[in-house]
Amino acid sequence: MRGAPLPYGVTKDIAGYNFSLFSKQATGVSLCLFDNNKQPLQEISLNPKINKTGDIWHISICDLSPDFLYGYRLTGPYDPFKGLYYDNRHIVLDPFTKQVVSNTKWGEKHFQKNIHLGVIDPLNQPFDWQEDTHPNIPLKELIIYEMHVRGFTQDSSSGVKHPGTLLGLIEKIPYLKSLGINAVELLPIYEFGERMNPRINPTTKEPLYNYWGYSTVNFFSLMNRYTTDLKQGIHEFKTLVKELHANGIEVILDVVYNHTAEGNSEGPLLSFKGIENSSYYILGPNGEYYDFTGCGNTFNANQPVVRELIRESIRYWVKEMHVDGFRFDLASALTRSTNGTPLGSPPLIEALTLDPLLANTKLIAEAWDAGGLYQVGTFPSWGVWAEWNGKYRDDVREFIKGTDGKINIFATRLCGSQDLYGKGRSPFHSINFVTCHDGFTLKDLVSYNGKHNEANGEDNKDGDNNNLSWNCGYEGETTDRKTLILRQRQMRNFLLTMLTSQGVPMILMGDEYGHTKNGNNNTWCQDGPINWFLWNKLEEEKGLVRFISTLIHFRNAHPVLHQAQFLSQNEVAWHGKKANAPDWTPQSRFIAMTLADGVNNFDLYIAFNPSFKSAAIELPQPREGQAWFLIADTSKACPNDIIEEKDAKPLAGLKYRAHPYSSLIFKSKPHTS
Repeated sequence: MRGAPLPYGVTKDIAGYNFSLFSKQATGVSLCLFDNNKQPLQEISLNPKINKTGDIWHISICDLSPDFLYGYRLTGPYDPFKGLYYDNRHIVLDPFTKQVVSNTKWGEKHFQKNIHLGVIDPLNQPFDWQEDTHPNIPLKELIIYEMHVRGFTQDSSSGVKHPGTLLGLIEKIPYLKSLGINAVELLPIYEFGERMNPRINPTTKEPLYNYWGYSTVNFFSLMNRYTTDLKQGIHEFKTLVKELHANGIEVILDVVYNHTAEGNSEGPLLSFKGIENSSYYILGPNGEYYDFTGCGNTFNANQPVVRELIRESIRYWVKEMHVDGFRFDLASALTRSTNGTPLGSPPLIEALTLDPLLANTKLIAEAWDAGGLYQVGTFPSWGVWAEWNGKYRDDVREFIKGTDGKINIFATRLCGSQDLYGKGRSPFHSINFVTCHDGFTLKDLVSYNGKHNEANGEDNKDGDNNNLSWNCGYEGETTDRKTLILRQRQMRNFLLTMLTSQGVPMILMGDEYGHTKNGNNNTWCQDGPINWFLWNKLEEEKGLVRFISTLIHFRNAHPVLHQAQFLSQNEVAWHGKKANAPDWTPQSRFIAMTLADGVNNFDLYIAFNPSFKSAAIELPQPREGQAWFLIADTSKACPNDIIEEKDAKPLAGLKYRAHPYSSLIFKSKPHTS
């Protein structure tokens, strides 16, 4: 049958299933059908006089099983200098397919052959969402936990039934809840090929991986290796979302729309390249791939058909999968025009921002790309998009390790980065992080001055050289007690900074127990304990776990720490070693602030002393009838590093000693409370 040109992909209609594919320059298109054992059934050539409308090829087929598989064979010119890669030896994947055919066993080469198939209708089985709805937690109240699905439970210490999977993650929801997490940010879960990395570990000679997953094959399909069964994978993801929601935890996906797994001219032909390469990718005048992503190609996000593909993908994950938000990898690449120049009002970003179906969806930009475009604070936003605040990360790292000239900007970062978000946005548009998957872990940040990436097989040339780290006097592992104590303080100082800053804190998986990657700051290719959550460490490092958990709950209990508006002069006061006398000179190593909560009638005094010298400090006078109660002092050993508010003791007078490299929290309240 003729079929209909829209919507794209496969849709069930009265007659059967409608297939629709955009290809502008193909001279011929065939629909290739397979049974669910990957055995070919039929190849149907589409008649351009009947089965083509404009640049869209379409056909309707009746009597098909929803479990059948399909792909397309396209005929057309093969001329890389014109950006054309038609090759009828390949069966390519529909960009709109809802499930890619690959198995659930991790570590195999899934996309090496020339036949790439999708499932016709993987959504044909109903799912009972029961009463599930989006939690719609205000952005300012989020505590984001950045995590890798496989890495979270793959280690045997996790003790889960299905390690490294969505079901394994479900078993650990009580842990996330006890920690105080109310949003998980999942590293890429769209289908990718974990073996699409040709390098080997130079020491072990074992293959290296595409472990993180920033190499998307299809934007609608779940990563099959994170599931236990191809036919149940979608149900398993929906079950995960439903269970997280039931426990008050939102789901944010780290998504990669800036490039695909097809790479440059030397990369595989999987889907987009063989369908309409010159539309799906940004190309130069001689057909070369413009690479603003560092991954071989740049997706042509503002081309109309490509823009619609991305928007429909986002809608699908929100409507069908109940996802709550998205963090867009290298989002600045998505603001480039079809010739690569930056746009002031990118059509894709505007379409996502103004889409009524996405009105309650969190949109977070990694506001830079590998082509030199850096938009932290200036990402096209319309007052909606939040950003990974890379300037927060860098400025906090420098101040806490004791760099000159950072005290003023550190204070600005504490208060929500008004210099970046003061025009049309709010403090909660700043996603505050000190560490993330890309770079040093928290423990490595205080243990290494330089990267140690030899195991990645690139002669330690990969990864960022500008880590702004400090090893506290010794490079790497040590048994020196003074060094270890200082490192513990510095980790707590970073956590206390992040969880008392205006904005939205993001915590890296494993930082709560001090996970180390042995100084490797680019572990994208490592599948092993270096990237896996080591559950036995929670007991070994229970003091740090207790510190961060108590601090998260303290933040949640004090809305003054996560306000919707930037602080006014009546809400914040600054102090130096003496009350109301801040020292803003470049060499200053001590800064404190009081935050006033006029509604609940208390103040918080928060101080930082990233110096090798102790400081005799004077707190300001508390409110009438109140005293200062010590909540946290990172120089103290557990359990005195942070104290439950009900157990806090009043300070006798206004004097206190801030020890070297320490941070403090006091709360003013009545003696009898």
